[in-house]
Amino acid sequence: MNEKKNKFFAISYTLYDTTNGKQELVEKTTEDKNFNFITGMGIALEAFEKQVLDLNTGDKFEFTLSPTEAYGERDENYVLELEKEIFSRDGKFDDENVKVDAVLPLRSGDGKIFYGRVLNITDEKVKIDMNHPLAGKQLSFKGEVIETHEATVEEMAKWASMMSGEGGCSGCGGNCDGNCGDGGCNCGDGSCDCDK
Repeated sequence: MNEKKNKFFAISYTLYDTTNGKQELVEKTTEDKNFNFITGMGIALEAFEKQVLDLNTGDKFEFTLSPTEAYGERDENYVLELEKEIFSRDGKFDDENVKVDAVLPLRSGDGKIFYGRVLNITDEKVKIDMNHPLAGKQLSFKGEVIETHEATVEEMAKWASMMSGEGGCSGCGGNCDGNCGDGGCNCGDGSCDCDK
């Protein structure tokens, strides 16, 4: 894949969860908001990149990724019960932001940011699921390459800057999960498309 590294893609797609033979719509890009990425930068899933790598502008595609190729299997070890005091602001529990189903950024001891979904809140604990929301899912993509070209040095520098948090996406490359707000991020496919 190295010979085709740093290729820019703008892609339109519809994503379905096809686990257990069902077809459930997960997300769909819009005409004014395609999924943009540069290969080899860790923005899109590696298996997704491999499927579209040889396609050209105007080519259509349809493929399915297994959970292993996509976001891995669910791991119950990633469901944690954390002390409620961790989620305090000024000595008071942050009930404004910490609610069931909220997706929260959490920082590990070494400073790495993870996102977790709140499953339950008790008097003393907050139960958080650190699995990717699409973990354990078989994902089917159907779409079209809107544009592709060899990425320019400027495009690569822009993406590197955005993925490091300097471009308004808080460094969400690889796992936005809806946490980018309205700053031009397309968090679909677990990636960060900060093109605005």
